[in-house]
Amino acid sequence: MSVEPSPNFGALQAIVDDLFEGAERDYEVRRLDAVLAAEASDLPADLVEIVNLLPPGNYTRIRLCDQLNSAIGGHAWGQVYGTVE
Repeated sequence: MSVEPSPNFGALQAIVDDLFEGAERDYEVRRLDAVLAAEASDLPADLVEIVNLLPPGNYTRIRLCDQLNSAIGGHAWGQVYGTVE
């Protein structure tokens, strides 16, 4: 069974890229920053839900990607929406 990518494939990657644009390697964003960026980007409800699943705290790019990819994988949406790096 083949899964068709969503028209929003890669949308979370764009959010992550925007949050960390020009940032140092150890730069951190707050969970709230990620949630607000997702809501402001008109993401589909599925992707906003993924971002809302982030536990409270601050995130380096690597940690944020790990958390988002874990939630994406848990919902089996990797082929539909893509993962982040």
